[in-house]
Amino acid sequence: MAKPASGKFHESLPMQAEVPTLGLAPAGEEAWIEVIRKMDAVYKDLVESQTLLERQHAALEEAQQFIDSVLGSMTDVLVACDARGRIQQVNPAMVQLSGVAEKSLMGSAILDLFEDEDGAVAARLAGCFREARPISDLEVHMRQQGGGATPLALNCSPRLDHRGRLVGIVIVGRPIGELRRAYHQLDLAHQRLTRTQQQLVVSEKMAALGRVVAGVAHELNNPISFVFGNMHALKRYGAAISAYLDAAHGRADPQALEELRRKLKIDSIAADMKPLIDGTLEGAERVRAIVQDLRRFSSSQREGLEVFDVTRTIRTAVDWVVRAERVKPAVVFDMPGELDVCARKGHLHQVIVNLVHNAADVLQNRPDPRIEISCRREGEDVVIKVRDNGTGIPQTHMDQIFEPFFTTKPIGQGTGLGLYVSYGLMKEQGGDLTAANHPEGGAVFTIHLPANPG
Repeated sequence: MAKPASGKFHESLPMQAEVPTLGLAPAGEEAWIEVIRKMDAVYKDLVESQTLLERQHAALEEAQQFIDSVLGSMTDVLVACDARGRIQQVNPAMVQLSGVAEKSLMGSAILDLFEDEDGAVAARLAGCFREARPISDLEVHMRQQGGGATPLALNCSPRLDHRGRLVGIVIVGRPIGELRRAYHQLDLAHQRLTRTQQQLVVSEKMAALGRVVAGVAHELNNPISFVFGNMHALKRYGAAISAYLDAAHGRADPQALEELRRKLKIDSIAADMKPLIDGTLEGAERVRAIVQDLRRFSSSQREGLEVFDVTRTIRTAVDWVVRAERVKPAVVFDMPGELDVCARKGHLHQVIVNLVHNAADVLQNRPDPRIEISCRREGEDVVIKVRDNGTGIPQTHMDQIFEPFFTTKPIGQGTGLGLYVSYGLMKEQGGDLTAANHPEGGAVFTIHLPANPG
């Protein structure tokens, strides 16, 4: 028979070898041995129970130490109350903030901690006690030992027993000053993020503007040359008309005046003046429109909504890009003659420029580069699609193409911001920008834009 771990109880019992057998019948001896065995088993159970109890006690001490360390490390104040509103437990942050010793807080009424002239705090806490209803962001003023009060934002939660009955509440509070500082820091971080996003948008705009500047220069050169040519003609016409008027005012001979009229071709000049002036005005208007597009495209200011012809905006953006490309892709349009939309014109212009430029880059080494652009009204939206006949988008990149700074271009040839900014500009207008691979090959980017946003 094995010897127990502790021998105090066992030492009071005779050892089995020492059991007196003289004069006992065999049955009596066996009964005595059985009693010894039973007592030894009971003792063994007692020793195991003691060992288990000691382990549980050690685990309980560890749990208590853990809870105490957690409560001690909390910067928020914590108060646990019973169902009558008497304080049962506080953490060191509460003791430090209130200036009252922990022993003095134990058993005191929770309402004694707060100023409550109109009874609003008592009413809110009573609701938590009565209905086991949590309370969020209850602003109170906690009394301090030396006088004065500290503003707190409290969150109160009911504490239930294993039967679901209310046994008290737990209150967690944070000084409102800390909350305000945290909100202030969050607001500053949000402002910095907003400024950074705006800078990214402007940077991408200027990068895109640099890519299409050659096409814009060509676009400006045509109407400016037209205006210059017309102005030189108008200058000659003005000199001829002035000479004729001087002769007429000098009371010249009617026959000589008629001869001068034929010589200076006054009748032809008069017939040609209106078309020249109209053409010059048209060229000047074209220059002004291009300049306005450039200013809108590069401006960092938030653009307002306006009604404009989306098909004309698309053609202008495509012309800017294609004219600047060394290898010019064929562009196929599938659009109505005119389609008005109420949106931010400069934003849409920039998105089209980015999409067409990306498509042109993809098609640089293709023998038959082609870009297909469609635009139509579908319900309440205007849907614009830009498709190329390139190799398409790898599936491994499909979830990344709208992420900032993601690019498959070599270093120095792409910022990785074009699609990211374009996606943000569409979302800002209540629209959407998606990417997919076309069943017949190549990539297709689809813009959904509300035609008349509410």
